[in-house]
Amino acid sequence: MTNHGRGVGSDMNSITGFHRFTCLLVWLLLSLATPAQALSPVWMVEKNGTRVFVAGTMHILTAEDYPLPNAFETAYSQSGQIVFETDIAKMQDPAFQQYLLDELSYRDGRNLRQVISADTYAALASFFTERGVAMADIDNFKPGMVATLMTMVELQQLGVDAIGVDAHFNQRAASDNKASGQLETLEAQVAFIANMGAGQEDEMLSYNLADIERLPELWQSMTRAWRRGDLDWLEQQIALPMQQDFPEVYQTLLVERNEAWMPQLEAMFASKEVEFVLVGALHLAGKDGVLAKLGARGYRITQLP
Repeated sequence: MTNHGRGVGSDMNSITGFHRFTCLLVWLLLSLATPAQALSPVWMVEKNGTRVFVAGTMHILTAEDYPLPNAFETAYSQSGQIVFETDIAKMQDPAFQQYLLDELSYRDGRNLRQVISADTYAALASFFTERGVAMADIDNFKPGMVATLMTMVELQQLGVDAIGVDAHFNQRAASDNKASGQLETLEAQVAFIANMGAGQEDEMLSYNLADIERLPELWQSMTRAWRRGDLDWLEQQIALPMQQDFPEVYQTLLVERNEAWMPQLEAMFASKEVEFVLVGALHLAGKDGVLAKLGARGYRITQLP
């Protein structure tokens, strides 16, 4: 996924604001942890003798990213229910896929050419044509979908085309007959992408075009941080700059959703069954992250090796 920009760093400080938005889009597809030592992106959360595992995920990976860190297997093997951000199995439903296309396409007579400048449209056409995608195939898509497609096409060029952590465990849970659940609906996630960049369509896509060349560098930094569980990197390089440069996106994407999940997460501690919760890693970073919210409510949080 992809978007906007104004500085954050190539060695961390030249990744632009857009790259923060790129991270956001990647995790939306479409998501790490530890301040001082490198462990894993999996935590055990405990209170009153009960526990829940919480993991930060990447929603798309390369084949070389497998096997996953051992902590994932530890949490999975000890859990009776796997809880995802949303209903992953439903993503494969043809009816939902049609709904997705409908919601992420203009249905009011407009098209992409009408909401962005001629220069930006021409640059987009060049980008997609060079990668074998005809503009006729995306002209009716809303900018949030176009930005997402740009990033996904570029990631495929980098060989990032394997299923992510969430899909991996969704398949495992189905095969092992483990119960699964979700924290929010797919429709809610689609609505965010559909409304992304509203009123700033040209700015969003022009930043996207300008900075997507740095995606290989960004992706390497993200996956390294994810594997070592570096939430501190995520907070400093993604969450805080996003909060400063894109406060509405930050509020909608992270703060509101994280807070909406809290009653469900806390209810898990009333169950004798152990749950394993997998959410995009960005949801775990910073003071507004799920882990900070649980810690403030008196839960003991331990990062797994």
